[in-house]
Amino acid sequence: MSVRGLGPITIALLVGCSSGEPTVEPIPTAHTIDIRIANGEVSPVNTRTEAEVGQRIVLRVDSDATDELHVHSAPAHTFPVAATVDQEFAFSVAVPGRVEIELHQLGRTVTTLLVRQ
Repeated sequence: MSVRGLGPITIALLVGCSSGEPTVEPIPTAHTIDIRIANGEVSPVNTRTEAEVGQRIVLRVDSDATDELHVHSAPAHTFPVAATVDQEFAFSVAVPGRVEIELHQLGRTVTTLLVRQ
């Protein structure tokens, strides 16, 4: 390509106009899982939930008893559940795969996250 007849401003504009702009991946929206513990019963139980790597997962808990939520991911997460309503616990998963979320005291699996890229 010849640059004869083009001034320095035109050359700078040609150099600066690249179509190789970086692409920005959208961040997935948060996924909220509502959990209810009442009279020793849990809802939901043994469900499957799809999520993406890096997606924010929010566990929204209403409970009439204390317990612990365990998230079996790498790294693992443990959240203390109080006997109250409107509790929120948030985390994300960095590695694709299956991630169980369970209540420790009640010994129930709330859901299994199926985390994909």
